[in-house]
Amino acid sequence: MNMLTRMKRRLGEAGCYVYITILAVFAAFPLLWLFICSVKESGDLLANPTSMLPQKFTLANYYNVMVNLNLGVNIKNSLVVSLSTTLIATVISSLAAYGIVRFFPKLGNMMSKLLIMTYMFPAIVLVIPYAVVMGKLGLTNTRPGLMLVYLSFNVPYAVWLLVGFFKTVPIGIEEAARIDGAGRLQTFIRVVLPLVAPGLVSTAIYMFINAWNEFLYALILTSSSSITTLSIKLHTMQGADVLNWGDMMAACMVVVVPSVVFFSFIQRYIAGGMTEGAVK
Repeated sequence: MNMLTRMKRRLGEAGCYVYITILAVFAAFPLLWLFICSVKESGDLLANPTSMLPQKFTLANYYNVMVNLNLGVNIKNSLVVSLSTTLIATVISSLAAYGIVRFFPKLGNMMSKLLIMTYMFPAIVLVIPYAVVMGKLGLTNTRPGLMLVYLSFNVPYAVWLLVGFFKTVPIGIEEAARIDGAGRLQTFIRVVLPLVAPGLVSTAIYMFINAWNEFLYALILTSSSSITTLSIKLHTMQGADVLNWGDMMAACMVVVVPSVVFFSFIQRYIAGGMTEGAVK
């Protein structure tokens, strides 16, 4: 009976691994296909677009988009705007969410609901008000202006999301830290933040990808080629008289890779909570 139970368990585990492997292949295939197309020559890409392997491996498409199309400037703009927005929004939203949970629990719940209500309005509805405000402030066609707009969208959602994570932190941990002589700020930085690290990382991922892929406000608020982001550059490439699919695939690969790399570096913080065993 024990042998039969172990065999069933092993078969079940093997089935789970096979199922997960199939799902991983399906999930990774678009990225693999994008890379294969980006290293094909233009003639090969048009003559036999469904071939899995290129007849001749080439990095000419990457060279063209990085050097001739000057995509490096757009990459820098997207990185500066996305990383700055993510960092600033994470700091502001974590402080706001902690204050709501610990100091204004009743009023804070109402505030967090009001904040999330801002997402009821489509982004296109607020384009004209944002354009007018940015024009009055002199922040049109600037990276700080774009960051300010992104913050106004990301912070409310991040606060609402982080409130739920801060509520899971037992108050006893903070009281123990206060008894040991830690101040309020020390308790927040050294005790509370490590315990809600998975929530912070998940929120940071959302905000980074949201800012990295944003198109509408970047199109409206920026016009200079030295300020535009990657999403706008891809749009201009698509609107060219003759679309070079090799360059487009290489540029799309450049757009996708930073999000994948960013997620890969911090994915270990997402799995599981970190509060287990904190209170003894």
